[in-house]
Amino acid sequence: MSLGYAEKLSFIEDVGNVGMTEHFDPSTILREKIEQLAVMIKKSKHLVVFTGAGISTSCGIPDFRGPKGIWTLQREGKALPEASLPFHRAVPSLTHMALVELEKAGILKFVISQNVDGLHLRSGIPREKLSELHGNSFMETCPSCGAEYFRDFEVETIGLKETLRRCSNAKCGARLKDTVLDWEDALPPKEMNPAEKHCKQADIVLCLGTSLQITPACNLPLKALRGGGKVVIVNLQKTPKDKNASLVIHGFSDKVIAGVMEHLNLRIPPFIRIDLFQIIVVHALSNDKKYVNWTLQVASSHAQKAALPFIKSVEVSFSDKEGFKEAILDKHPFRLKRRTAYNKTFEMVLNLNFGDGCGCSSLEVDVPIDFMSSTDCFNFDKDVIFQKLRDKAVIESKCGQNAVIERKTTSSPRSDITTYAVVTNLVHYSKPVPDSLTNGDHKKRKDLMIGTGSSWKRSKVSKGKSISKKE
Repeated sequence: MSLGYAEKLSFIEDVGNVGMTEHFDPSTILREKIEQLAVMIKKSKHLVVFTGAGISTSCGIPDFRGPKGIWTLQREGKALPEASLPFHRAVPSLTHMALVELEKAGILKFVISQNVDGLHLRSGIPREKLSELHGNSFMETCPSCGAEYFRDFEVETIGLKETLRRCSNAKCGARLKDTVLDWEDALPPKEMNPAEKHCKQADIVLCLGTSLQITPACNLPLKALRGGGKVVIVNLQKTPKDKNASLVIHGFSDKVIAGVMEHLNLRIPPFIRIDLFQIIVVHALSNDKKYVNWTLQVASSHAQKAALPFIKSVEVSFSDKEGFKEAILDKHPFRLKRRTAYNKTFEMVLNLNFGDGCGCSSLEVDVPIDFMSSTDCFNFDKDVIFQKLRDKAVIESKCGQNAVIERKTTSSPRSDITTYAVVTNLVHYSKPVPDSLTNGDHKKRKDLMIGTGSSWKRSKVSKGKSISKKE
C-alpha cells in the first residue's frame, strides 16, 4: 500500500469519524420498522434507491467500513481475505433481485449505486434507470459515439483509460475506455445529473448498505428533503445522515428487503445468468485444392481476442474417429489447427468445461463440418431466445440450457462464426436465514449459494473516489 493511499485512508477516517461498530435492532423493533418501511413504499409515488457496498456483502464482496471491511482490515494491518471465486462470477443478492421486481412493478423509479461490481445491471435493472456514480468494472464506453459495452470479464484498466478494444460500430471504431473512476476523477455528469434529478423528485430515497460518508455522492439523498421527500437508511453502522432520516433500520439489507417484499406480497425473482461464446472455424484450400487447412477457435462474443473467463477448458473429439486425433485445449486462446481432405465431412464434439462459480460443470456442443457446402447465415431475436432459455431453466430448475443465436460467415479469411447463448447460473432466493447465522442475509435454494470474491483493485479505487470531489 503506497504512502499516498495510507494518507488518504487516514484522512477519510478523520473526516467521517463514525464508528465501525455494527448495530442490530431488536427483533420486535426490526419487524415493526420493516412493516413501517413497507407501508411507506406502498404509498410512494417516486421511490429512489441509493446503494452501497453493504448490499453486496452476501455476494461474497466485502464492504469497506464494516468490521471485516477492506478499509478496516487495512487500517488494522490485517491481510485482505482471499477471494473464494472470481469477481466476474459474483451472483446478485436477494436485495438486488428484489429491486428488479420493484422496478417491474412500477414502484421503483430509479437506482443510484456507488458500487463498481456491475451487479445491478447483471440482475436486470434497466440501464436507463440506473446511475453508477463510480463506474462499472465490467463496462467499456466509446468516447466518440457513446456506445456502452457490458462485458463478462473485468475490464483491464481503471481511471477512464483506453482499453484493448474498439467500438464495434462500423461508422465509429474509436478506442474504448473503462468507466471506473480513479483517485481524482470527478463524478461523470452522465451519471450524476439523472441521479440528482430523481432525488429531487423522490418522495422516498431508500439508502441500502451505505455508510453515507463518500462525498459528493452521500449528499444526493438529502436533495429529496427539499421537495418534502423522506430519507430511509438501512445499514449496520450509524451514518452521518441518520439525523436527517425519517426511519433508520439497523439490520442486514437482505433481511429487511425480504420482509418488505413479503408485506407487499411481491415475489423475489430468480437470478438467471446467460453467457455468450462463439465457435469459429477458419478454413482455406491447399494449393492443390485437395486439402483444407482449418482452425477451430472457441472465443468470446465480445471480441475475438477478449478473455473468455467462464470456460476453463475445451475437449475436442470427433464422431468419426478415423484419421482424427482428440485434443484438450486448456489455455486461452482455445484454438486447434488441423488439415483434412476437402471432400471430407465430419462432426466435431466439443465439451466445454466451465470454471468456478458456474452452476453447471460443462456443456457438450456438436459442430458439423462440411467445407464443400456454404453456411446458412441468420440472426435470431436475442431477447426472444434469452426469454425462452430463462423460462426453460426455471421449469427444469437447472442451468445448462443453450441455443444458437447467430451464424455468419466472413470472406477474408474464410470463417464460419456461430454464437451460442448458455444459462450458466440459476439461483432461487428463499427467506432470510436466522440472525444466528452470521453471514446474515439469505440462503439460496438447492445448494446454489455461490461465494464470490471481490477485485481488490476495484475496491481500492472506490476508496480513492471518496475524496475526489467534495461539496
